Amino acid sequence: MDKFRMIFQFLQANQESFMNGICGIMALASAQLYATFDFNCPCLPSYNLSYAMGVLCVPPIVLFLLGFVMNNNVSMLAEEWRRPTGMRQKDSAVLRYMFCSMTQRALIAPAVWISVTLLHGESFICAFSTSVPIDKLGNMTGVTMSEKEIRRILARIPCKDIYDGHEIIPQEVASRYLRCISQAFGWTFVLLMTFLAFLVRAIRPCFTQAAFLKSKYWSHYIDIERKLFDETCTEHAKSFAKLCIQQFFENINRDFNMGHSHILEKSAEPEETDKLLGVTSQGTMNTLLKSWHKCKPPLNLNSYEHQNGNGFINKDEPFNHLNGPKKEIVTYYSKV
Repeated sequence: MDKFRMIFQFLQANQESFMNGICGIMALASAQLYATFDFNCPCLPSYNLSYAMGVLCVPPIVLFLLGFVMNNNVSMLAEEWRRPTGMRQKDSAVLRYMFCSMTQRALIAPAVWISVTLLHGESFICAFSTSVPIDKLGNMTGVTMSEKEIRRILARIPCKDIYDGHEIIPQEVASRYLRCISQAFGWTFVLLMTFLAFLVRAIRPCFTQAAFLKSKYWSHYIDIERKLFDETCTEHAKSFAKLCIQQFFENINRDFNMGHSHILEKSAEPEETDKLLGVTSQGTMNTLLKSWHKCKPPLNLNSYEHQNGNGFINKDEPFNHLNGPKKEIVTYYSKV
């Protein structure tokens, strides 16, 4: 149990490793899902192609969307894209980097599904059973059936139990022919995906390396800043709740005047008071959260000494109730 806890804590601390782990799990899940999937071709000329293409295309779309849903950075990307500009400009390169990173990871599971489906061959046999070249693989000597009847018989090739066209073409011959083509497409798809991944990894650092490093750095910064802000809010909420409960019991004790001499009223612990960072009311906290959303601080630590709490640098602007003593501001950023 301790080992699993250590692994989970490591994945939480390393966002990239965590997302790579999620992608690997989804890839394995997609392969296992196909293994347990009960493929039943309708064996009808009008439905074979539609059913097979649905099996080949619909699950990858679902897995692709699930890859975005399970990625924690989706909400962060949407928040960064929709937030008011305020004092921090938006960088389109950072947003593109975040979106491309999520897309690359989300494509892994669909690629695995398509590869496994093509290599297995059942979907391809069902889709193109009516396109088997009878003149090359079969024997049409003495066959007087119409083309429509021949297509109806060929559509039953995936269904061994009901196939009745052995005099035209053996079922095993047609299946082997189509499976061979399907596996060729499958290995070609695997080779193409591997080559594209190699190009992305190998060629990208050769161009605009400085821009890539900048986008990567600020993408990590946005992720870390959000986590630290959530942790700071969580610590503040714990301290706020603890002090509220403590004051409630102290007030009840005074109101009822229990008169026990050994009960001493305790003042708020300095450590818990420091964690409040000067924010001691619901209205002030709501204003602070709204200010964080509408006007995030600029990415310049030297400018904080000129700010007034509203997010403005103009020295003529009056201070508001969010602006605390200099000591509190220093304590806030040291906590983060």
